Amino acid sequence: MNLVIVTYELLKMLVVGLLKGTFYKPNGKKLSVYLESLGPIFTKFGQLLSTRTDILDLKTAKELESLTDSCKPFDVSIFKKIVESELGDSIENIFDSFEEKPLAAASLAQVHSAKLKNGCEVVIKVLRPNIRKRVNKNLRLLKAAAKIFSYIYKDSYRLKPNEVIRDYQSTILKELDLKLEASNTNLTRKNFINSNELYIPEVYWNLTTSNVMVLEKIDGIPCTDIKQIEKHGIDKKRLAENGVMIFLNQVFRDNFFHADMHPGNIFVSKKNTDDPGYIAIDCAITGSLSNDERYILARMLQAVLKQNYKSLSSLFITSGWVNADTNNIELENTLRACCEPIFEKPLSEIEFGKLLLYLFQSTRQYGLSLQTSLVLLQKTLIHIEGMGRQIYPDLDFWGIAEPYLDNWLREQFSPLKLKDYIIENKEDILLKASEFPGIVYEALDELRSYSKIKQSNDKKIEELKLQLSKQKYLIRVIGIGIIVIVAIIMMVL
Repeated sequence: MNLVIVTYELLKMLVVGLLKGTFYKPNGKKLSVYLESLGPIFTKFGQLLSTRTDILDLKTAKELESLTDSCKPFDVSIFKKIVESELGDSIENIFDSFEEKPLAAASLAQVHSAKLKNGCEVVIKVLRPNIRKRVNKNLRLLKAAAKIFSYIYKDSYRLKPNEVIRDYQSTILKELDLKLEASNTNLTRKNFINSNELYIPEVYWNLTTSNVMVLEKIDGIPCTDIKQIEKHGIDKKRLAENGVMIFLNQVFRDNFFHADMHPGNIFVSKKNTDDPGYIAIDCAITGSLSNDERYILARMLQAVLKQNYKSLSSLFITSGWVNADTNNIELENTLRACCEPIFEKPLSEIEFGKLLLYLFQSTRQYGLSLQTSLVLLQKTLIHIEGMGRQIYPDLDFWGIAEPYLDNWLREQFSPLKLKDYIIENKEDILLKASEFPGIVYEALDELRSYSKIKQSNDKKIEELKLQLSKQKYLIRVIGIGIIVIVAIIMMVL
């Protein structure tokens, strides 16, 4: 990008920021207005920023949640051209019918309804034209702005602007490949294929590219429309509990979770009113944890549930979430002071997601550092529990989570787990087993070679010692000879 354009855009950002008082006295509300005024990409950045409660205070994060992502749709003729170019045929030949009015228009993509020749109802998602160029431009601006912000704002070190921009870049670039989103959608669908808890629409792979994705059109009730849920006679208690199970299964069973489960992406199925489930769309942002992270997280959640602050503080330190030199007792007291007032309430009134926020806020003074995957997980939990409590206010998250975590941790060390591991990895195990005799022989050969080399070296060392002793004897003889000769010369003189 031209340096003049970069400079101009940066100056524009700075002027707008100064006029709105963002740099002079920053707060969540001012920052929200500022980002929204800069355009949809910056609005989306603000939405992501609202989830970073590990670096922002709760009030600021809450104010950033008000950001909307309602964008003006682009022309339908351009939409059609992109589809036809990507799929290699006309709209009329591919689809039986096509709705020209957009179903949704977001900052990165636009969605239209259509019907296939076989009668199946579908939606077509298309990336906005030149969106990659715009995103890359904005990312460069954000990186430059982060550096300037670091100089202007005295507390910028706490907000970690450069780190936040890197996380945003990683997230938004994933959303610019619809094939990746389709793959995430397909995997999530497979994980819940035989479950009533969650339904994921089918991807039409023959009609999907990096810029275009065609999905099965879903028929569900928006999860926030409580009146419609009640009208259809759906068991709200069961529905809320199933939401918690979805979260737990995605994280611990599947190790692959939908990380953008806000109300706009979640619908309630009308099919089974007694054991109701959800329908999820937009799987562009997903997350997964390492085996160690899952284990530590499960133990942390268990420690919180059991109010075991000593174990919780040890886990914070050993996991590397806080500084290694953090005093265990000091951290334990901080965690207790944070949690005990909350636990005075009945368990059904305690919001687990918000409790984690308070925990992260209270441990920030110890250099709290969280992986992006854990931040996404925190965000997902807050959305899931929030929706669950909106549907059924008396949701007992704790009563569902505690036995689940206990069972999961027990299973990690069970013989069945070892059996499953052997079955899943039998080819690798057999391959390594077949290589074992060769490895043993190689090791023995190396030992023999080492023994021979050692013997040879020992012999050489002995020879050197002998030569050295001979040299020492010769030096002594020569030295004595010189002394005798000098003495004789002095006597003669």
